[in-house]
Amino acid sequence: MVVNPFGAYGYNPEGVRVGQDRSRHQRAVKVWDKREFKNLDDTIELGTRNIKVAMKRLRQWVRNGAEDELDLQGTIRSTAEKGYLDVKTQPERRNAVKLLLFLDVGGSMDPYIRLVEELFSAASAEFKNLEHYYFHNCLYEGVWKDNTRRWEKKIDTWDILNTYGSDYKCIFVGDASMSPYEILYPGGANEYWNEESGSVWLERARTQWPSNIWINPLPVSQWKYTQSVEIIKEIFQSRMFPLNLNGIDQGMKTLRS
Repeated sequence: MVVNPFGAYGYNPEGVRVGQDRSRHQRAVKVWDKREFKNLDDTIELGTRNIKVAMKRLRQWVRNGAEDELDLQGTIRSTAEKGYLDVKTQPERRNAVKLLLFLDVGGSMDPYIRLVEELFSAASAEFKNLEHYYFHNCLYEGVWKDNTRRWEKKIDTWDILNTYGSDYKCIFVGDASMSPYEILYPGGANEYWNEESGSVWLERARTQWPSNIWINPLPVSQWKYTQSVEIIKEIFQSRMFPLNLNGIDQGMKTLRS
């Protein structure tokens, strides 16, 4: 008996789609066109403040840098002890958590742009030590910072792995909806030929940043019907959370553990 490794997708690795500006079935298929993606806007007004509140669980406060902030309690105590005004200062209180965001853009992620922008805006406000990179569908050998220059300004994923230490918290954001071929096999990327499979690169990322999660905007009720979601979830050892208040809250708790 011949088993189709691609399940319900019925994926044909030889098939391509040329000149079609959208997916008919919300599935990523190899496309020869160089599609353009917009950058996420980290200044967008949040639709709900609850996202920021949930992300506060990941904060870790430290005081470092120049002593340029008034230490009110220290000033009161020292003034009372010395009998004259003795102003005390202290370093500014900062969030010490280092966060690395990998954001899926384009294709089946288009319906979730607003929701992901809200998450991105909240993260940018809460974490000063934040770095972000874009990818499409799955992580491969290249990522980018600017979607308008993604063909000319790709960054080698190896450079990212070698730049940010294991003390970074790592969050992937994407719907994980694609052909399983894109995750499991070389040449599976839908816009170019990738020498190594997406699963290899995801495992490398998880090894480099052990504190990691995947946040998925796709409704949880649909996860079990999408084979690629189950594959990504398995790679992340079930550390996949929905992009809603409860999911973000649980994800932040996981990153803190």
